[in-house]
Amino acid sequence: MKKIWKNSNARFRIGLIITLIFLFIGFVIYFIPHADPFTYNTYANKLGASIEHPLGTTSMGQDVLWMLVEGIHNSLSIGLIVAAIGTVVGVFVGLLAGFAGGILDRVLMVITDTFIVIPSLPILILMTSLMKGTSTVILLALVLAMFAWAWPSRQIRSMSLTMRERDFVHVAKFSGENTVEIIVFEILPYALTWSLSNFMNAVLNAIASESSLAVLGLSPADLVSLGNMIQWARDRNAIFNRQWLWIGSPVVATVILFVGLFLLITGYNDYLQMKRGR
Repeated sequence: MKKIWKNSNARFRIGLIITLIFLFIGFVIYFIPHADPFTYNTYANKLGASIEHPLGTTSMGQDVLWMLVEGIHNSLSIGLIVAAIGTVVGVFVGLLAGFAGGILDRVLMVITDTFIVIPSLPILILMTSLMKGTSTVILLALVLAMFAWAWPSRQIRSMSLTMRERDFVHVAKFSGENTVEIIVFEILPYALTWSLSNFMNAVLNAIASESSLAVLGLSPADLVSLGNMIQWARDRNAIFNRQWLWIGSPVVATVILFVGLFLLITGYNDYLQMKRGR
């Protein structure tokens, strides 16, 4: 990490700092004891900014700051779970298809291409509607992960096709390693840098997808997320009531988080290109 920081550009450094700040908020500050921000009438309604409530309270008596902290925690949790599942499944399926070839390759790619061409948003809207707003963070993440693995699988397959004829792969075959062992121990290390870049991009896409569903009113009704915070503020006429901190804080946090992840992804890709001498 020290070497990457030293040789990386300003975009990567800024993106990394922003991302680490959000991770600190979502997974360190979140665990500081506090009242449940989802509970109504915990505090007085429509309070302005103060020492006790830096971002004021909502019209339902909820502390906006702690609601924002929990929203960041849940949104990041969804993004990380979706990215982990999508990257692991996508990379393994792509490497297996490219290395095995033949019928297995064709079958896996038909399944992969099917998930690529299916429009994900209508399916997500249908599935979240069937859940009737009762899904958890894990369940929502699993639903989003259904469409997060296909594109990485298609991309990583081309890398596997070029590497299966390398000498070290043939040596591994003659040494008695099976297909899974060759993929995991021989080919996967060459795909780790690409996988990390895909992981960061998948986090961004997952948070964006959940936020889109929330703004449409299809995210779980009891899930405090950045998207749901915006939706609840809209439903309660926060703009007309001039509760700018309530509606503005999740919007600003979402924008900054997206910018930070975008800078981190592009900066990391530039670092990889520089490392390869391009």
